[in-house]
Amino acid sequence: MSLRNRISQAVTTDKTNIPEREMHVVTEKHELQTPMVTAEEQDWALRLHQKLVKIMDLSLITSMDEKDARAQIRDVAHRLISEVESMPLNAKSRQQVIKLIEDEILGLGPLEPLLHDSTISDILVNGCNSVYVERFGKLEETPIRFHDNLHLMNIIDRIVSAVGRRIDESSPMVDARLADGSRVNAIIPPLAMDGPSISIRRFAVDLLSMEDFKNLGTITENIAQILKGVVHARLNILISGGTGSGKTTMLNVMSGFIPHDERIVTIEDSAELQLQQPHTVRLESRPQNIEGKGGINAQKLVINSLRMRPDRIIVGEVRGVEAVDMLQAMNTGHDGSLTTIHANTPRDALFRLENMFAMAGYNMPVKAVRSQIASAIDVVIQLERMEDGRRRLVSLQEIDGMEGDIVTMSEIFRFERTGIDSDGNIAGYFAASGVVPKFRDHLIKRGIDAPLELFTPGKHI
Repeated sequence: MSLRNRISQAVTTDKTNIPEREMHVVTEKHELQTPMVTAEEQDWALRLHQKLVKIMDLSLITSMDEKDARAQIRDVAHRLISEVESMPLNAKSRQQVIKLIEDEILGLGPLEPLLHDSTISDILVNGCNSVYVERFGKLEETPIRFHDNLHLMNIIDRIVSAVGRRIDESSPMVDARLADGSRVNAIIPPLAMDGPSISIRRFAVDLLSMEDFKNLGTITENIAQILKGVVHARLNILISGGTGSGKTTMLNVMSGFIPHDERIVTIEDSAELQLQQPHTVRLESRPQNIEGKGGINAQKLVINSLRMRPDRIIVGEVRGVEAVDMLQAMNTGHDGSLTTIHANTPRDALFRLENMFAMAGYNMPVKAVRSQIASAIDVVIQLERMEDGRRRLVSLQEIDGMEGDIVTMSEIFRFERTGIDSDGNIAGYFAASGVVPKFRDHLIKRGIDAPLELFTPGKHI
């Protein structure tokens, strides 16, 4: 039974419509307006739930339509409450108790309110007594609690069994996906020392657009036009950044510039991309089963995608041997492809690609590997989540080619950080480095405007 505090729906404003400087103010208001479930309400919810499970066939309830199932639960719960002679709860508290019971039987118990809060991007459960969320790029602790670790394990079992997975001592780690597409990772003892742990990366219901990026200060109008141009010009793009820096979101937004008459094949470990083009084929890798069989990794999907007549291949993230086949595809006519990679700088991103060749077991000279990378990738976009919680494009670089054994790169735009303002937000501006990219000619030949003034050294763009 869930013993939890309920997060309010008091703040329902979508964060994509909130000016960046106002975000932290909204966060504070949300915390202040969050009502709390009392210990008394929790206690009564536990008692009523124990009675309810004895008189109801839960297997029948869970097989019903959710709306009808909730109505049945509410009806029975109301009758149980009416049978209690002395319940010191007002009407509002009784409704709260009933909602707790509904969420425990049909949903994910204490996590249900968090999953319905559109301002939350990550839910992090560190044992039964510690639940954090990320909101507007900042981590904050919540008053949510589970009854005990067994209760938390029951919620984890409910998540993983819904997608045909299992988790136990012999298989203590699992990746899964919720019905709304949110990505879930769970790990339990003996690997998790302080109790079962869940990490949920929320699925964005309202898609961000390039206009939202401009409003939030992630990029500027001029940079947005260049990004749109490089996608239309079918340049191969690598989006680099650390965890939570917005790589997948940027990939999703940039994929919106792909013409609707092109066939796109996406390859992901966990399906997160939400492409709007009508001719899109989505592929997702599959982990091995408990016997160690049946696994299909991203490399096999990349190889298979080449037989599917794609105009563009989008790999959600390269992290292993699939990088080799992806680069070979980029070098053999599948231009205009996009992918992301975990790296702190554009140069580190290329080093990681180089290491992936070694992981794949290719015994190639370093110069040959780097030549493959230099000829495959045209543009590297570096994203960063800064201390104030904001994601920004901090560098846009073009790969020029090879000089000896070194891959040469030119920075086109960068974010110049100037300090921290009185509100604790990062102050700075986007500037041109003064380098006119080689791909400018490519853009102009395709009728895409890229005026020379845009690349004036030091120009605030």
